[in-house]
Amino acid sequence: MKRFAMASVCLFALSTPSHAVEGMFTPDQLPEIADDLREAGLELDPSTLTDLTEFPMGAVVSLGGCTASFVSPEGLVVSNHHCVRGSIQYNSTEENNYLQDGFLAADRTEEVPASPGSRIYVTTELTDVTERVNAGLTSDMTGTERYAAIEAAQKEIVAECEETEGYRCRVSSFFGGLQYKLIRQMEIRDVRLVYAPGDNIGKYGGDIDNWMWPRHTGDFGFYRAYVGPNGEPAEYSEDNVPYEPEHVLEVSASGLDDGDFVMVAGYPGRTSRYVRLIDTAHTFDWYYPTWIEVSQAKVDTIMDTATDGSDARIRYESSLASLNNYIKNRGGQIEGARRVGLTDLRAEREAALDAWIAADPSRAHYGEAIAALDALSAESNASDERDFWYNNATSPALLSAAQSLYRLANERELPDAERKSGYQDRDMTSFRQRMQRIDRRYDAGVDMALWDRMLEFYMNAGEENRTPVLDEALGLGDTYDAAEIAALLAPFYEGTTLDNAETRFALMDASVEELEALDDPFMQLAIALYDYEMETENRNNEISGQTNALRPAYMEAIIDWQRSEGITTYPDANSTLRITHGSVLGGSPRDGMAYLPFTTLEGILEKDTGEAPFDAPQAQLDLIEAGEYGPYAMESLGSVPVNYLTDLDSTGGNSGSATLNAQGQLVGLLFDGTIESVNSDWHFDPRTTRSIHVDTRYMLWVMDYVSGADYLIEEMNVVSE
Repeated sequence: MKRFAMASVCLFALSTPSHAVEGMFTPDQLPEIADDLREAGLELDPSTLTDLTEFPMGAVVSLGGCTASFVSPEGLVVSNHHCVRGSIQYNSTEENNYLQDGFLAADRTEEVPASPGSRIYVTTELTDVTERVNAGLTSDMTGTERYAAIEAAQKEIVAECEETEGYRCRVSSFFGGLQYKLIRQMEIRDVRLVYAPGDNIGKYGGDIDNWMWPRHTGDFGFYRAYVGPNGEPAEYSEDNVPYEPEHVLEVSASGLDDGDFVMVAGYPGRTSRYVRLIDTAHTFDWYYPTWIEVSQAKVDTIMDTATDGSDARIRYESSLASLNNYIKNRGGQIEGARRVGLTDLRAEREAALDAWIAADPSRAHYGEAIAALDALSAESNASDERDFWYNNATSPALLSAAQSLYRLANERELPDAERKSGYQDRDMTSFRQRMQRIDRRYDAGVDMALWDRMLEFYMNAGEENRTPVLDEALGLGDTYDAAEIAALLAPFYEGTTLDNAETRFALMDASVEELEALDDPFMQLAIALYDYEMETENRNNEISGQTNALRPAYMEAIIDWQRSEGITTYPDANSTLRITHGSVLGGSPRDGMAYLPFTTLEGILEKDTGEAPFDAPQAQLDLIEAGEYGPYAMESLGSVPVNYLTDLDSTGGNSGSATLNAQGQLVGLLFDGTIESVNSDWHFDPRTTRSIHVDTRYMLWVMDYVSGADYLIEEMNVVSE
């Protein structure tokens, strides 16, 4: 009777989604929502959250695609398993398959370098630089001129910011170019893998459970940040020492309960909440369905070409995980858009905005800019299909390397300040690491099979989507013939030397003339395509510049209109630090379906089949059957909670974000959303928007009882109140 009553209470709670809070707010916006935060349950002073160098924001860092947090004064960083999985894969071999078995350094000396290019970015300052970026803009500029002027201003600002050694800076656009901010980050370059469970915990449920609820995934892993003996960022060296962060998060062993306040600080990637109807329709009617079809073909090709457990398969595990993740995500987005009537909602919003503009003649300039913006989108969308097929037909790993090397040689004929971003002196370390990563993420047989399949798509996409320069360079016929294509592609792999890392490194210093004289088929193809790709880039820059002249007026209209409705407008996510808050909350995303807020250890037993992806370690299963919960059990559940749901507003890039309780203690890591909520990138629906978190109690239980990572628990400040 007690268990039944508890379930009834939970079902009542999850049927009331009115608590959901929309908005990924920038730190400087928090004073505007301070009262809401206090009312929701935050016990910290909201004003402290605006200071990125104070607690708790000073402990939150970016991995450049994921979020992480310092959890010890010795540089220990926790994030999601899938965020560190690339480093697990990079260090794995058939003999030492850490993806399968997990990785735990016995001590500091056994910690291994993360995959090349891995970084920990500690944000130290945000500065509004809007006036400086816009200072050189005039109304009579072409789109290309406007694009170039903005890029030049951003480069100048960044160059000044990076005069201090060890920092990485960038200028980010907010509200469609209405505002620009300089983000200054300490760049920690020596990142080492410390601990991550095997996929049978960290990826438990695999692609079957991805974006699904209930979930039982131990999606966590640990890096350690190292710096030089002087405390400054440095490249990997045995002489380096652990970084000592100014702020670290306490890790809660008592966790949360249903309805408790939660807050997430992280670096969400991209949302499209303010995208116009014309672009929304194009995305859902053509781009997403086509992308899913092509991406599924890539997955099938890799699976068919690289046998399970082989070195080739290990090399492509990260690619497979990413592809499968986005295939499921975008399929969910299509279904979500249909379910909520996304295009109708966009049309209704635009009609309401138009009516607001028409109500006051002084707002007429908004309407003029919006009409021009829609016309520009129609022009841009018309060329997307041809670009899509071309990009997939030119996606082999070594062709991409050759294109980058040839572009670098051309850019180096210019002064550093005039080079394209990505090819300046500041970018050479990351450029070299991209060249290095190919060695562990490339197999000639798999790559050739993928290229063959992409050319089949390209050649069957219609004459209007063919690119003559590519057809001529490859010698493609009118129709696809498997035997002919195989004969065309084989010489590329037989005659190239770009599959050698040292060769790629050496060519980073080559001149244009030296590369043009190189007898390498991939390099010669890159050279043949170069002029066309530059023309395409210039066309896109012209459109981007024109868009920049129009979109700020559109966003200004949105802000003014929503302000008149009593709404604080937050900018679309752009990989900068954001704060969102809500509560632990289940849900009822559709008729007859109920999501309870927590899952437990027993759910792992129920799902386990002994075969991947439901193949938990036997030692873990034995502990669960024996009821060995230790101090990590949740009294109201009678077990250890594994994952939980909240109504937080989040998206990709929030992966690994610290989930904080009212006191700012770490109570979980955000790692996913439900399949019904993925469309929140475009539209926030309080009924369906739910984020999935791994509970710190499960994380600690696995470390303590399953993996034997006791020394890491002792290193962290684990609290029980």
